[in-house]
Amino acid sequence: MAFFLGLVSFGALFYGIGWLTQSPYLLNLHNDALLAATTMFVLIGLSHLRKPEGLMYMIPGFLPNPRLLILLSGVAEIILAIGLLFPATRFLAAWGLIVLLIAIFPANINVAVNNLPPPGGLPAKPWYVWSRLLFQPVYIIWIWYAALL
Repeated sequence: MAFFLGLVSFGALFYGIGWLTQSPYLLNLHNDALLAATTMFVLIGLSHLRKPEGLMYMIPGFLPNPRLLILLSGVAEIILAIGLLFPATRFLAAWGLIVLLIAIFPANINVAVNNLPPPGGLPAKPWYVWSRLLFQPVYIIWIWYAALL
């Protein structure tokens, strides 16, 4: 949910900047959604690289080397997010992020099933950790809308 709020906030910020500057590029919702997705995935990717140990508890026990998985997902998030910015790489980057969102879904299920605290010190209330699962398809739709439509 925090990621969703970030997407919406950055999207609104970019649109607001477009409105203030009368920039046709930023007055386009597709472009704002694309820039918001890029911003959020880069920020999340950087957080994975900065403190991977803080996310290791989310990785289900059947997966090997949680620290490496978190570092790899962080690098992938950053590279794929930047790839969204370029028309030549946008299609592959968007599908890469969609596949990545599907691949990390087991970690979110693990958090919900075991009522673990979500990352960033957010509340470990059952309603919140389970609601995070519902937002995964929203992120996929956001990327599809911004980059593939």
